[in-house]
Amino acid sequence: MKAMILAAGLGTRLLPLTETKPKALVEINGKTLLEICIDNLKKNGFNDVVVNVHHHAQQVIEFLSKRDFGVKLFISDESDRLLDTGGALVHARKFLDDNQPFLVHNVDIISDIDLKRFYTLHMETSAIATLAVSKRESSRVFLFNSNMELCGWRSMLTGKSIITKEAKELTAYAFSGIHVISPEIFNFLPSAGEFSIVDAYLKISTSSEIKGVDLTKNKVIDVGKPQSLEKAANFLS
Repeated sequence: MKAMILAAGLGTRLLPLTETKPKALVEINGKTLLEICIDNLKKNGFNDVVVNVHHHAQQVIEFLSKRDFGVKLFISDESDRLLDTGGALVHARKFLDDNQPFLVHNVDIISDIDLKRFYTLHMETSAIATLAVSKRESSRVFLFNSNMELCGWRSMLTGKSIITKEAKELTAYAFSGIHVISPEIFNFLPSAGEFSIVDAYLKISTSSEIKGVDLTKNKVIDVGKPQSLEKAANFLS
């Protein structure tokens, strides 16, 4: 199974830690976020892993070259231009597009989600993408109908909503930064450039199926801010 780790971000929320190194190499209990993510993917049966790089890219490349992680690693280099979450997938298409779904995982997300089972749940549907979501506090949420089909998005800060599919009742879920995507998604995406996968999902959901899986019972930690590092350290230990 294939997976992609989104590790190219600037890590601005983790400043000053990310002034001199990338977010992916920030350590928790002596292990980098990138290493934690790769080990978790390997444990769940993902043996081909793509890592995109931009901020302090060479540091990440050197880190990955220095040891054997037990998986096949591929670098998707965005050194010249940060392509956002959607553009990153298109840029890495040559590594991912082999007629099988692939998992995408933000490098700064730590969870106890059974990734292999989550992948299997996607395989049992005809959805173009399946998103791991939960009922927790978030500044932005996806909106799903009773069948867990994506129908919109809402900013919890401004109240702005985008409705892509009408439904009698919509339920808000926070996105975990973990999703499984079928390769047919490339038929819906721009051929190049910088864009958000969230925007793409909303557009796709107007005519095709994007599903959500409620994983509220699982623990999901967004290691995006310095104060979350201690919480992650306690969870991992």
